[in-house]
This record gives sequence, structure tokens and C-alpha cells, in this order.
Amino acid sequence: MTKINCLNPIAACGMDLFTDNYETVDNFADAEAVLVRSASMHELELSDNLLSVARAGAGVNNIPLDKCAEKGIVVFNTPGANANGVKELVIAGLMLASRDLMGGYNWVKENATVETLAKDVEKQKAKYAGNEVMGKKLGVIGLGAIGAKVANAATHLGMDVYGYDPYVSVDAAWMLSRNVKHITNVEDIYRECDYITLHVPALDSTKGMINADAMAMMKDGVKILNFSRDALVNDADMLAALDSGKVARYVTDFPNAVIAGHDKVVTLPHLGASTEESEDNCAIMAVKQTKDFIENGNIKNSVNYPACDAGKCTAASRLTVCHKNIPNMLTRFTGAFSDKGINVSDMVSKSRGDWAYTILDTAEKADADMVKTIEAIDGVVKVRVVK
Repeated sequence: MTKINCLNPIAACGMDLFTDNYETVDNFADAEAVLVRSASMHELELSDNLLSVARAGAGVNNIPLDKCAEKGIVVFNTPGANANGVKELVIAGLMLASRDLMGGYNWVKENATVETLAKDVEKQKAKYAGNEVMGKKLGVIGLGAIGAKVANAATHLGMDVYGYDPYVSVDAAWMLSRNVKHITNVEDIYRECDYITLHVPALDSTKGMINADAMAMMKDGVKILNFSRDALVNDADMLAALDSGKVARYVTDFPNAVIAGHDKVVTLPHLGASTEESEDNCAIMAVKQTKDFIENGNIKNSVNYPACDAGKCTAASRLTVCHKNIPNMLTRFTGAFSDKGINVSDMVSKSRGDWAYTILDTAEKADADMVKTIEAIDGVVKVRVVK
């Protein structure tokens, strides 16, 4: 029976997919598979029994990916499961950026008990006038599951949409509207667009990408939306740009003490994926990926090991190996089975950066002695008999 630990509450529609072969446990140290949303795992001790971690969401900053890889713990996320929820909030962010809805709302709330409120509205409303988005240029930086949906939705609002992503996947490209203009230089987004929305991960190459130099290229009065990661924007540079009028409005889902409270900043409390539908979709995807890994050894949507799928095992046995991506590993694996007189009937091996993952189906069941033999090979991190 596989022991499952949830570091955060996971939607019942996902947890209900676990069969009687799984047991939910309260102690993290006892778990073979973990489900997590926002809880930080960086200070947790990772046991040798832990096989996988599934993040019910896209971001994995709360998980020590390298440490997990070194221990042969496969980390999954759920890309696209919350994409529609975030997309809808970004569209709301466009409206908040283009029209001073928050200023108008706050004025009405502050004057709710004034008897002349209805009459005062006609005099006051000019202070909160804004612009329409139709006909404006929107730059979408990052065309993954969320960025592509935002780009497509914006075309239906009548916006002139520019998309930038040097690493756009084939699947994402197929999902893009033909009305989205493909841009090969992000600086063209900076120079041309009235609105810019960010949809990239926080990498060394993207952290602080919206800084003084980038904003200096932008149009005066540009409006910037960040519903991706807080680290993408240099807060000090953003405040300076807001104060000078270079940036007319900054809408973000990541409030902090530096930017919160500025009259040209609209901050939301990280609501991007906070919909019942998104939480359900993430839970279902996380559980399905965990089950396929535990029951079949297959990897889909891992962030530290390669995707690797051998389907369901029809052979007598299946063994999986997390190992370093170094030469001659497959020869050593097959040689070890051959020395034991065991035929390898099928094998799938994939690599990703420093790490690789191999699935071996055999005509005879791999016993404990076979596992020890594979574990002894230099570069092997974790061996598991799935069947």
C-alpha cells in the first residue's frame, strides 16, 4: 500500500481518485508520495522512502528541485490546469489597468453615507475616466498555457496582440490564434505596446527583466501586468517609473511592502489560480500523474526528470532507474540483467540536463538481488521495482 501525505489541503475530487491501494498519512517522513500546493519544502528532511512530489499548480519555487533530483525523487507540476482561471484574472487586470475602477469604487465606498452622493457622482466621475482596450497594442511575454490563452482572449477584445516566446512549444503554438503577431525580439514588445503582460517563469534569465533599462524603451504611459512571478519586476525601478509617469499603471498579483499602497499600483493577493475550478483541475492532474508514476513508473510533467512513458506493463516485471545522464549507463543496465540471465523485453530511457530516467521491462521478475546490482552502478540514484 502506497502512503500519501498532503502538505496542503487537496481537493476531494482529486483525492477520491486514489484507490484502496493508497493510504493517506499525516507524517511527512512516512510518505512515499507527497501532494503540495504552497507549503515550503525547503527545510524538510527528505526520506529515502519518498518517491515523488506533485505540486497542484504550476510554480515550484517552494520545492527543492535539485535536492529531490539528487535523491531520485521525481517532482511533478500541473501546467495548464489553472490556466483559464489565471487568464480570466489577467483580463480583469486589463480592465483595472485601463480604467480607474478601483479609484471610483473607493470614492463611492468612502462617501456611501453622504446624502448628496447620487448628485456628486456626476461631478466626481471625470476623475476616474480611462481608456478602452479595443485597438490598443498588447504585448504578451511568454506563450505557454496561460500566455496563449491571454493572447487569444485579447484578440477577441479587439486588441492588436504581439506575442514573444523564444521557447514556445509546438502544442502552445497550435493553440495560438493566427491573429497573434509573433515577435522575435522582446525589445519590440517594449517599444511598440500600450500594455505588457508577463507570463514567464522566474529563471536567472528572467528575474528582474522589467527594470529601468527595459522600461526606458517603453512608451510613455505604458501599463504593465504581472500575474506570473514577483521576481520578474524590479520593484524600486517600477516605483521610479510610476512616479515619473513612464508607467501609468502596474497591476500585479504579488503584493509586498515596497509597492503596496502606491496610488498607481493595483495589487491582488495572489488570486490567479484561486478558483474552485482551478483547484479541482490541479488536484485531479496531480493525483493522476502520481498514480501513473507509482503504478506504471511513467513520468509526465516532471520539472526535474525527463518525461518518460512506457505505457502499462505487460511483461513479467518492470524496474525503473533514476540516474545521472552519463555515457554507457544503458549498456551497464542491460549487461547486469544479462549477467543474471534475465532478458530485457523492452526499455525506454530519456534524459534531461544532468539527469536521466530509464524504464526496463523484463521477462522475469527483478528480485532484491537484481535491485542491489543496479543500485551499485556508479551514477545510479534510485531503483524501484514497479511490478
